[in-house]
Amino acid sequence: MLKVDVDSNSGFCAGVIRAIGKAEEFLDNPSDGGGHHLYSLGAIVHNDAELSRLVGKGLVTIDNEDLDETLDARGETLLIRAHGEPPQTYQKARAIGFDIIDCTCPVVLRLQESIREAYRAQTEEGCGQIIIFGKIGHAEVMGLLGQTDSTAIVVEDIPMLEDALASGLVKRDVPTHIFSQTTKSPSEYSRLCERLREVTPDLKVHDTICLQVASRHRKLSQFAMEHDVIVFVSGKASSNGKVLCDLCKSLNIRTYHVGSPDEIKREWFREDDRVGVCGATSTPKWLLEQTAEKIRDNAFIL
Repeated sequence: MLKVDVDSNSGFCAGVIRAIGKAEEFLDNPSDGGGHHLYSLGAIVHNDAELSRLVGKGLVTIDNEDLDETLDARGETLLIRAHGEPPQTYQKARAIGFDIIDCTCPVVLRLQESIREAYRAQTEEGCGQIIIFGKIGHAEVMGLLGQTDSTAIVVEDIPMLEDALASGLVKRDVPTHIFSQTTKSPSEYSRLCERLREVTPDLKVHDTICLQVASRHRKLSQFAMEHDVIVFVSGKASSNGKVLCDLCKSLNIRTYHVGSPDEIKREWFREDDRVGVCGATSTPKWLLEQTAEKIRDNAFIL
């Protein structure tokens, strides 16, 4: 008989919960905010179902191009999502009149401060480099780059690091600080740091991966191995979702990535399978439960 479990450790991380909570508080009490809408700079969460729910409440997503083209935003409110933004974004938004609700995750804020301090010290000393392990173009990484006047070097993986070493972009003989995007794989970050230690004698490694994310990697590994089939639920644009889904696939070949219950296929399952439903830090619990219910539906399976 088919059995379906929902991973108790999956679902929104604390930073996303905080950002969505602040958005809902504003949207549910429009008289307190003064505006008819709440503008979010970038998608508040990389999950279409949850985003649609918030759009229904009045959330409007804009991008940096929209911000550049806005001339007067007096009386309007802009939400900075959990990923954070570079300092220039705050200056620009305030200059055109936006009130700001800053929902940058506290973990990201501490990381920004650490990078800013390392950059200041290196600038005073006149030498050194800062490396960020992260996804190029990711909102959090762009915010981190902004703390260094966009001088930090971003590497996504060891092959990219090797190319940067070979080209001289990453120097071997200067003081080096390395930081990680908060949602990256702890094991991959460790391997990248070990490679840098082999070639860079003056290396300072900063432990900047979110503890909640690091814990989720360990617990999700166990969850993936305990089940015959893994159905991983997340938006396809979620960086954290890709990392965690790839982790599941590396441990359980019968791992399937879906954005919604409608994408499930019954040929994935056998009658006696134990199925695990899990997701990213941007996946709401209600969507995990909906997915599990779809799988449990006997009419769907048989």
